[in-house]
Amino acid sequence: MATPKYQRILLKISGEALAGANKTGFDFAVMGEVCDTIRQCVAQGVQVGVVIGGGNFWRGVKNGEGYIERTRADRMGMLATVMNCLAVCDVLEQKGVPARVMTALEMPAFGERYTHERAMKHLTTGKVVLFAGGTGHPYFSTDTGTVLRAAEINADVILLAKNIDGVYSADPAKDPAAVKYDEISYDEVLAKRLGVMDLTATSLAMDNNIPVYVFALKDPQNILRVVAGENVGTLVH
Repeated sequence: MATPKYQRILLKISGEALAGANKTGFDFAVMGEVCDTIRQCVAQGVQVGVVIGGGNFWRGVKNGEGYIERTRADRMGMLATVMNCLAVCDVLEQKGVPARVMTALEMPAFGERYTHERAMKHLTTGKVVLFAGGTGHPYFSTDTGTVLRAAEINADVILLAKNIDGVYSADPAKDPAAVKYDEISYDEVLAKRLGVMDLTATSLAMDNNIPVYVFALKDPQNILRVVAGENVGTLVH
């Protein structure tokens, strides 16, 4: 195996990606492949933090708009991320990978309450840490929660695993002339409103100088390729 370029990563997985072709719920074949690549990262000595979106069950502002008050809708989204983290944690442990779920809110039956000190202890002793519950506050996306946790654990890079293989000048599903970027600056992403992450998350990553790799989770081996330093997807820096 190639020597890892990054020693501590924060992997963000969309909930929709975990659902695979099912669109909702879990595709355990997809989840197993993702956990296999995480296991290989850990075997190489890479410290891995994970944030998972909740879109395979509930997207607060989208699903609740007009029906449920925003704060409650967002809290439901937080619970969806907890469900996803519990599932991935279980699959990791079945594969012999020690893992811990840490929650942004007090939920002792489901995971440890997040603190920076506990998270760092788990990471440095080889455990995968799954950060559940977003930031613990409504009106903030899991993208913002991802960047926040990455900054707190001093991650070398954020790996943004999505259903699209990089950052494009426009939505490639709607515009056949859309151009894929190999790399792009945060300033350009913000100026062109390319939607890599929401504006709050993008600004936070830029302010803390955290590079972000955007790539397709369709091939989970892309996680290993990025960790090894290969040019996969789009680098935002």
